[in-house]
This record gives sequence, structure tokens and C-alpha cells, in this order.
Amino acid sequence: MKHGKKYRESVKLVDRAVQYEPADAIALVKKASTAKFDETVEVHIRTGCDGRHAEQQIRGAVVLPSGTGKTVKVLVFAKGTKLDEAQAAGADYVGGEELIPKIQNEGWMDFDVVVATPDMMGVVGRLGRVLGPKGLMPNPKAGTVTMDVTKAIADIKAGKIEYRLDKSNIIHVPIGKVSFTEEALMENYQALIDAILKARPSVLKGQFLRSITLASTMGPGVKVSTAKYV
Repeated sequence: MKHGKKYRESVKLVDRAVQYEPADAIALVKKASTAKFDETVEVHIRTGCDGRHAEQQIRGAVVLPSGTGKTVKVLVFAKGTKLDEAQAAGADYVGGEELIPKIQNEGWMDFDVVVATPDMMGVVGRLGRVLGPKGLMPNPKAGTVTMDVTKAIADIKAGKIEYRLDKSNIIHVPIGKVSFTEEALMENYQALIDAILKARPSVLKGQFLRSITLASTMGPGVKVSTAKYV
């Protein structure tokens, strides 16, 4: 892949041989960001887990104290009084069975997070093939299958993000925007790392966090020191 001049210049700012302290890495990511839009800052964590074993799977959610900098559209599957509750809590879309054909047949996907009450999971399960591959299937571990739709919506709107292992046993998570202050990004980074450390599978032997890389959408990767997690 051929990179432009700006990217090649920003790469020079980063010493690939160095593992930076988190605060220094965040400062570098901000400095190396050259895009004309407000880039997302992402964390990529390579773990020592083997996701093929159920007991080594990692999945959860954390509310980033400084938010994500992104407006998130929430779809809630509910019925009865929970429909009104979800609407009052600020859900962007609320409904039940009638939404299935709209998503399945018309390809409607104008939402970022799906929340469902437990009694609607039989209905939502029919969308598994559509929502599953996009990581949008509601899940109790992520707090998106719940009767407390008010809290779920409030958390998501406040900056709740999900984390999970991909097929390469890596966790990819956004922690904010380049326009955030270094302090705000550091707060979000620490909240994420704390949550993931708590989620360490008890059966895991050896090093849990093998490498951590910070990067903006279009910028170079900056390695973060994992020495204190060994």
C-alpha cells in the first residue's frame, strides 16, 4: 500500500523500536494525526488468549469517562411499557417484530447499537445472520440484553463501548477523537485497560496483554509499554 507524503512525515515522529508510556503514546498519536477530519483514536490489544476455547473468550463493555466523541444511534427491541420507557430514555428507534422485515429484507441498518429486553430475544434471534457478523447482536455480557433499558441507553449515549476478541485474539476499541485533550484520552485509555485486566480469563497461563498499539484512523501505530502488566 502506497502512503502519501503526510503519512510518511508522521511516521518519522514515531520510533518503531520504542514502547512508549501511555501518556507519551497518546501525545504522539495526536501529533502524528494529519487528516482533515477528526480522526478516531483506537487501541489494539494483542492478548495471550486462545479464543477457540470458550473459557478464554473475552467480551464485555465499559463506559468511557470522557465519552467517544461520536453520536450513537440506539435501536431498542421491546414491548409494552418498555417501549415507552425506551423512547423516554432517548432511544433513536424503538419497536418489535415489525422491524424484522425492514432490517432483513430492506437492509435498514441506520443504528450503531441494538438493545433488547430478554423477552424480545426470540424475535431478535431471527436477525442473527444480519446482526451477528456486524457485532450488533444484543448480549447480556455487554449489558445490551436487559430489562433496565433506561440505564442501557444512558450508558451507551454517555460513551459505553464494547470490547471482544477477534479471530486473531486481538481487541480493537475506539477511545475517543484526536480533538480530545490528552487528559481525556488518557482517562478513557485507563478505564478500558482496567476493564480488560479485570476480564482476564482465570484459566490463562502466561502473559495476558502481549502488545498494545495506539493509532488514529489514518496515522501510524504507536507501541505502548506492557512491562507493568507482565
